[in-house]
Amino acid sequence: MKFLTLLVTILMLPVISFADDIAVTVYNNNLGVISETRTLDFTQGVHQLAFKDVPSQIDVASVRFKLLNSNNKVAIMEQNYAYDLVNPEKMYAKYIDKKIELVDKNGNLYSGTLLAYSNGAVTLQEKAGRVKIIQMGNITEINFPALPEGLITRPTLFWLYNSNQSGKYKSRISYQTSGMNWNAEYVGILSSDEHQLDLSGWASINNNSGKTYKDAKLKLIAGQIHRATPPRAIMMKYSATSAIGSPTAGLGFEEKPFFEYHMYTLPRKTTIANKENKQISLFEPARTTVQKTFIYRPDRNPKNVEVALKFKNSKSAGLGQPLPAGRVRIFKSDKDGSMILLGEDRIDHTPKNEEIKLQIGNAFDIVAKETLLNQKSISSKVDEKEFRIEITNRKDTSVTVEVEKKLYGFWEVMESNIEYKKKDATTITFQVSVNPDKKAILNYRVRYYYR
Repeated sequence: MKFLTLLVTILMLPVISFADDIAVTVYNNNLGVISETRTLDFTQGVHQLAFKDVPSQIDVASVRFKLLNSNNKVAIMEQNYAYDLVNPEKMYAKYIDKKIELVDKNGNLYSGTLLAYSNGAVTLQEKAGRVKIIQMGNITEINFPALPEGLITRPTLFWLYNSNQSGKYKSRISYQTSGMNWNAEYVGILSSDEHQLDLSGWASINNNSGKTYKDAKLKLIAGQIHRATPPRAIMMKYSATSAIGSPTAGLGFEEKPFFEYHMYTLPRKTTIANKENKQISLFEPARTTVQKTFIYRPDRNPKNVEVALKFKNSKSAGLGQPLPAGRVRIFKSDKDGSMILLGEDRIDHTPKNEEIKLQIGNAFDIVAKETLLNQKSISSKVDEKEFRIEITNRKDTSVTVEVEKKLYGFWEVMESNIEYKKKDATTITFQVSVNPDKKAILNYRVRYYYR
C-alpha cells in the first residue's frame, strides 16, 4: 500500500534551516543538552517560524534563543510544540466525512466520502449515494487532498516572534532532551600470572531522543547532577524574550574536572544517530597491578567463597585517573590465544587514589562451611554463640581467605583461635590461611548483650 499524494497546506511557514554548528552534552541520567547555531530568516514585525528537526523528547520549557553578533532585536512571544505526527491511521481518522480517492491493483478508481476505517477495510459513500466497503488488501494507492490541520511530518516548534527588522541572522538555540544517556564500559585482560591487568575504557552513548545529531561536538558529564521533580502538567506555550549576544583530531576523550563533576570532551566531531548505541574510546589502555583475593561471607553466601580482584586507582599502580561508573568485564587469554571471560562487575564513580574491588565469581576449588556449634543464655540479657568455619583448599597452591562475619546489636568476641579485626560496628574479619589440599578451621565465641 502506498501513501502518495499529501498536499501540505499547514506548513506554509518559513522554516528554520538545519544547524550550521551543533554541540551535544550527554549526562548519566537520561539527559542531553543541545546547543545549535543556525542562520534564521526574520521578517520585520510579528510573524511565525517553524523550527523543525528537534528531538521528539525535547523539554520545551528549556528552549533558549539568542542572536549572535547582531543589533537586531527579536522577541519570542509564543512557542507551541507540535508532535502529532502523520501516519495512515491518523490520516483516516482526520478524513472521516471528507472525500478521498483509492486505486486498486487493477487501476480502478474509487472516490467518495470516508465513512469509516477499521479491520483493514474502508467504507466510502460515493457521489450517487451508494456505500461501498473496500478491502485494503486490494488497494495500492490512497490519495488525500491535503495534510489535515494538526498533523505534521516531524516534531516541530512553532515560534510567534516580533522582529524590529528583516534579514538573515546567526542565532544560537539551546534545549534539553530526554532519551540520551551514557555509561562507561571497561574491558580488563588479566595477565598469565594474574598479577597485572590491562584495562581499557569505552564510553557507551545511547540516543533515543528522536533526533540525529550530525557532525556534533560531543561532551560527556560524569557524575550525578540534581534535577527538580517535573510538575504533573506540562505547558506547551510560554513567553520569552531574546538575549543579544575547530576541534583537534584525536582518538579518545580529553578529561578535566568541571564544577564538582568530570567532563570528557571528544576532540573531533562525531554523528550521534537516533536509536543508536555508540562506543568511543574513553582512555588509552593502562596496565595496573592487581591482587586476587578470596572472601567468604557466610551471612550472604554460606556455601561459596567469592573471588575478587583488588587494585588502587593510582598513578603508582598504573592508573590514577577518574573512572566513571560502568560495567567491568575481565578476561584472561588461554595458551592458544582464545579469550576467556572470567566475570564482570560494576563500579561506581571512582576518583583517583581510591581502591577498587571487582567481584569476579565463586572459587571452584575452595569449599567453606559455617556451623553453629553451641548457643546458651547467660542471663535474660546475655546470650553466647559458638561458631566453627571450615575452609578446604583443593588447589595446588596456598590461599588466604578473608572471612567476613556480621554481628548485630551489642556484642563481644570472647574467644577466637585466629585474630580478628573489627571492620565496623557490625562486621569482623579473619584472615584464614589454608595450605594446598588441606583444611583450616576457625573457631570463635561471641557474647551478645540485650537492653
